[in-house]
Amino acid sequence: MSLGGHACVDVYQGAVAALVPFFVAERAYSYAAASGVVLAASLLSSVVQPLFGALTDRWAMPWLLPLSALTGGAGVALSGVTDSYALTLAVVAVSGIGVAAYHPGAARAARAASRGSHTAMGWFSLGGNVGFALAPLLVAAVIATGGLGASPFLLVPAVVGAALCAAAVRSAAGHGGAAAEGGGVGSDDWASFLRLSGAIMCRSIVFVGLSAFVSLYVRQQTGGGEVAGTAALCVLYVGGAVGTVAGGRLAERYGRLTVVRRAYVLSVLAVAGLVLVPGPAVYLFVALTSAGLYVPFSLHVTLGQDYLPRRVGTASGVTLGLAVSVGGLAAPAIGALADATSLRTALVPLVALPALGRLLLRGLREPVSLGRAAASPDPSGERPRAASA
Repeated sequence: MSLGGHACVDVYQGAVAALVPFFVAERAYSYAAASGVVLAASLLSSVVQPLFGALTDRWAMPWLLPLSALTGGAGVALSGVTDSYALTLAVVAVSGIGVAAYHPGAARAARAASRGSHTAMGWFSLGGNVGFALAPLLVAAVIATGGLGASPFLLVPAVVGAALCAAAVRSAAGHGGAAAEGGGVGSDDWASFLRLSGAIMCRSIVFVGLSAFVSLYVRQQTGGGEVAGTAALCVLYVGGAVGTVAGGRLAERYGRLTVVRRAYVLSVLAVAGLVLVPGPAVYLFVALTSAGLYVPFSLHVTLGQDYLPRRVGTASGVTLGLAVSVGGLAAPAIGALADATSLRTALVPLVALPALGRLLLRGLREPVSLGRAAASPDPSGERPRAASA
């Protein structure tokens, strides 16, 4: 799948968080109500993404990719023109389903095209992070100019993404399509996969919590206005784009699990600095947090796929979907705590989560990268098996 198509789809994951300050300003939403919008985008996405993954394990559904791009964009485009809070929740939920439908099939196709290369998967993941990074700029340009009523203009990336996905599907069909994906080789290591998924969930809560509130938090810390908050969100997302590509390259040299574990340690220190150190230095810690959270991003996907080599679509749906989107479930709790105390107090518990994720990763063994094994079969004719915990 193309980097550009992935970017156009994941604009709508970043756009929901980028809309939060505008919902607070124009509609006087409380922190809890605003975080409920983030939850609506994440909840159904969390549940249905593994389902879409299981479906792609059984059937080829190339038509789903362009359709999901349009669905993801339509929900966000309608969010600014709905008449009620309930309708706003409904349309962003539809957007979340569209995003959920895209990722398992796209990640499966990217795995086949990359032949197990961590760097290549990093470039695929970069597309999503570019979309996240562009989201606050796009939302600010459209909504700051025309208010929430201008949100239908946010559909444009979805139309572009659908066109790119359709072109990629046609190209893949011309080169044999799903036949190149293989699969069904090796044994599934569910114990390791579940521990990895738990670590990803810890990372997700931190990321979604910061995505929803870092803009408002930085405004408070620096005394700046909308520009200061939007800049912080851009740093979070742009740093992630750099970190994703770096993660793939570092994994080629040092190994996936080594890189992932060290990234979680960095995240503990960076989130602590972001929350506890006052003043403009917050931007430095936002950048470090971004690196810690994003360096392991594409590595989570390839590890999950190699722990479940017989269920690549399911693994992709969980590592890119359920485990990632579950962070949205914690957003209302963060918002409610912020309403009751302060935003800074509500963000303090996020420091502990990367530490918990690091504990879950302890003792995991590097699985065989079956994409590479398929490309270079063992001379004995036997296929290597995934390592167990």
